[in-house]
Amino acid sequence: MAVKYKLYQNTRQGSDQYGLWYARAAYDKSDEISTNELCRQISAATTLTPTDVKACVASFLYYINENLRGGKKVKLDTLGTFKVGIRTAPAKTAKEFSANTNVKGMRILFMPASSENSTTTNRVKGLLEGIKVVEHSQYHVDKSDPQPDPVNP
Repeated sequence: MAVKYKLYQNTRQGSDQYGLWYARAAYDKSDEISTNELCRQISAATTLTPTDVKACVASFLYYINENLRGGKKVKLDTLGTFKVGIRTAPAKTAKEFSANTNVKGMRILFMPASSENSTTTNRVKGLLEGIKVVEHSQYHVDKSDPQPDPVNP
């Protein structure tokens, strides 16, 4: 299997890349895997029952949240690091800054783990290793069509 993509044309007027084609990863509903199915797969490869795996996954997620709430970064070997990021409004002075007033939101930041490729100097994200891409079969773009003229579309 591979990650499927669909081609899209840049149609933003005034863009330097107007008319050029780009690929985006494309997923169908059948490309989604549920927690239950993932637990079933893990169970089939181990001595754990699907219920045991689901309990481990639930605890795993609970303790990730617990540690993030405690102000820690959570580093998972070969997966990556989770941490909390904040969005703030500015204050005129450091003394005027207040978390209650100036912190406007939070988000989870994820930094995928990576390692150096042994044959190049490139860093490779661990979870992307070995993934291939193929064009999605559910649509067709005639790639022989001439690109639109950005000046005279």
